[in-house]
Amino acid sequence: MFNLTHKVAVISGAAQGMGRATALAVAEQGADVVLIDRNADGAHATSQLIQQMGRRTLVAETDVSDPAAIAELFREVDRVFGRVDFLGNIAGDGHLSKPEDLQIADLHRVLQNLVVGRFAMCQEAGRRMLAQGCGSIMNIGSLASSTALGRGHIAYSMAMGAVIQMTRELSTEWSHRGVRVNCVTPAQVINPSLQTRMDQDPTLEGRFLKGIPAGRLGVPDDIRGLAVLLASDESQWITGAIIPMDGGNMAMNAGGTPGHEKMAVQSFRSESAKRHWSLVIGHSGEGHS
Repeated sequence: MFNLTHKVAVISGAAQGMGRATALAVAEQGADVVLIDRNADGAHATSQLIQQMGRRTLVAETDVSDPAAIAELFREVDRVFGRVDFLGNIAGDGHLSKPEDLQIADLHRVLQNLVVGRFAMCQEAGRRMLAQGCGSIMNIGSLASSTALGRGHIAYSMAMGAVIQMTRELSTEWSHRGVRVNCVTPAQVINPSLQTRMDQDPTLEGRFLKGIPAGRLGVPDDIRGLAVLLASDESQWITGAIIPMDGGNMAMNAGGTPGHEKMAVQSFRSESAKRHWSLVIGHSGEGHS
């Protein structure tokens, strides 16, 4: 099961974080890997680890917000590998700003990067998968795809909401032709950018953890199992799915209390409320007799 031998995976953001973890995970199961990242040194470091497994790699510094550059990348993939079986659509930058201060140019940049660029990646990979009659795309969304985060995330959340709908539409259009499209929506996964923000604001991690019943932040390796499942033929009937990877964040109501906080379980109604209810019922019954 989960054998990816002879499959070719295209992974963006492969120098670090979830992109690197995804690339290593699919390579361990036998896939050759195209590693995309503007951090060329980091991508080459990932490539060396994969080559030590006996897999082939291609490293590219492609700007994943530029459809023309993406098209050129996939022509090179055609030349080197001749097929695409899995796309890990992971790389992308956001921008934090209060809604009233957000510059339209910054909004355009985020949408270009996270929506237009990701669609172009899906489109180029999808054309090749449709031609061969099979393939799988894993888009990375966010908790912000489905719920508001505040803290200046307006542009990022708008873009990530679009990624979910893009996933659903592509799945609906392509699934009957053998191409599956799913979206993984992580909560806070530790990466250098997030670590810097938590270092700047010592209260931030604690605020995050109040919404995560599992009691910890995510780490990049948390994506490994999902990536291998979605890349493999073992997930042939999973498509159009929005899959939280969030330690239970989405499942918990905003006013909920995680079990690890060990709060006492209260009565559903106070005793005085119960007595009042009994009196009302009794009075009503007497009136009908």
